[in-house]
Amino acid sequence: MSHAHEPRIPVLPTLMTAGNILCGFVAILQIFDGRHLDEHQHYYYAIVFILLACLFDALDGRVARMGGAESPFGRELDSLADIVSFGVAPALLVHDIVLKEIDTPKGLGWLISCVYLVCGAMRLARFNCLAAADVKCSSKSFRGCPIPAAAGVISSLTLLVIWLDGNGREIGHWKYALAGLMALLSYLMVSNLEYPSFKAVNWRTKRSFHWVLISIVVIAFTVMNWHWMPSVIFVSYLLYGLARPWISRQWRQEIEIEPESIEVDPEVETRILAGDEIAVPPPVTDPAAQI
Repeated sequence: MSHAHEPRIPVLPTLMTAGNILCGFVAILQIFDGRHLDEHQHYYYAIVFILLACLFDALDGRVARMGGAESPFGRELDSLADIVSFGVAPALLVHDIVLKEIDTPKGLGWLISCVYLVCGAMRLARFNCLAAADVKCSSKSFRGCPIPAAAGVISSLTLLVIWLDGNGREIGHWKYALAGLMALLSYLMVSNLEYPSFKAVNWRTKRSFHWVLISIVVIAFTVMNWHWMPSVIFVSYLLYGLARPWISRQWRQEIEIEPESIEVDPEVETRILAGDEIAVPPPVTDPAAQI
């Protein structure tokens, strides 16, 4: 048998994606096999593993782009991992905690879970089809709410609900809002709304001192308040995508950390690609200086 067309597998990005799959699988195991633990402890573990899967998912693409190892194999494997960690696991989590209690009309709970899972799979399939057809979508944004963000929203809010309930704070029927939220996320995943990808953020990204300081404070505050702060971050991202069409381009560039575009003369660009060492002057902003 010929192995001429067998794909070459990039090691580091694949390990990140494997971590994503394993976290999703462990989360599912915790939902069902962790019932012997105290009260809602197995749900805590399941949510933590779903959020860890979000971290692995954010890293695998960046590692692949940094090493120039983006490939159709990685794209397909990433989608398979995502449907497990961000489709099946959150759907089972919310169904086991909230949706199975909704029995009027009968079957509404599992229907919401199924719709979420199917919409997540359709979103991933649409992305892969566009990529396979070489449709040039903007790398700065996603079409539709990305499924890791949807899973992050629903998981972090579930964590908040469990934490409030465990602290004796009466939330009553508010927990059933998770059902409506899951239905909304199902629609947003297959919608044409654009959400920022933050793909420009990598190890070489440079920002001002104030941005770095704010980032450190937010990370530290999130670690100290891990029960509710993740929900603030994920819900903020969800709402930002809804409000994005009405935000000015300047503010979007600042929030989404877009690199500044610099126009380069075609002749200069050709010489750069040819390996010539030339001095490129800074861009001219004064019209009078161009005369």
